Amino acid sequence: MSHNQNPIGIFDSGVGGLSVFRQIRADLPHERLLYVADSGHAPYGNKAAEFIVRRSIAISEFLLEQGAKAIVVACNTATAAAIARLRQRFSLPIVGIEPAIKPAVALTHSGVVGILATGNTVRSDKFAALLNQHGQRARVLVQPCPGLADCVEYGDLTGARPRALLEQYLAPLLACGVDTLVLGCTHYPFLIPLIQQLAGPEVAILDPSPAVARQLRRRLDAAGLRADDAAVGGERFFTSGPSERPTRVIHHVLGRPVRLETLPEPFHSVG
Repeated sequence: MSHNQNPIGIFDSGVGGLSVFRQIRADLPHERLLYVADSGHAPYGNKAAEFIVRRSIAISEFLLEQGAKAIVVACNTATAAAIARLRQRFSLPIVGIEPAIKPAVALTHSGVVGILATGNTVRSDKFAALLNQHGQRARVLVQPCPGLADCVEYGDLTGARPRALLEQYLAPLLACGVDTLVLGCTHYPFLIPLIQQLAGPEVAILDPSPAVARQLRRRLDAAGLRADDAAVGGERFFTSGPSERPTRVIHHVLGRPVRLETLPEPFHSVG
């Protein structure tokens, strides 16, 4: 079996994609990982689709310059808006993320599934197609969650603001008998302890990160691109905005200090 020691590129509008990064790091410990937080342009949830496409292309070009052998779009909004365009433009494996509607429908006992998502993800054609494909076998309730990803961007995972927002967003879902919650934004897994506390232990919460890591492993293996098991994994972190806050938040959510590099021009401000 052939091997490839080049890095894997991972990007998100901010720190949310670290939920995916964390899973990839655990599943593929011998890989070198490059993570780009496009914090200078976050959040993507309120941006036009074409802007998100331009940012996604610029960041992918940067990752290719760094020798990336595969790219993970660790952002639901960017996956919905840009992944088709990225796959047309670049020939390397590109793995995206989508809400785990199919497993949620299979898992529910009450027949009612809730999806917590950003506005742009909810409005996307890709999301509508996914809902249409898997949503007939259960009642699927979609709850946009404005402001929730911003709490994670600021490292507020347990405070009064995320608690108040989640109480507001969960109440109508729980009132309808939801017993399975789908996390439709990569920022939300960092709020799982708070969501579980508010929703109750009987509500299952589905984080799509493990499925993304499995799909990445499959794609790497199929193309003979996985790093050798003797290789020493590494990581670098980049941002397009001021580094102080994301550095602090990344340290907080990963539980270890990191050094955040600034994306070079022209990738820093394209869009």
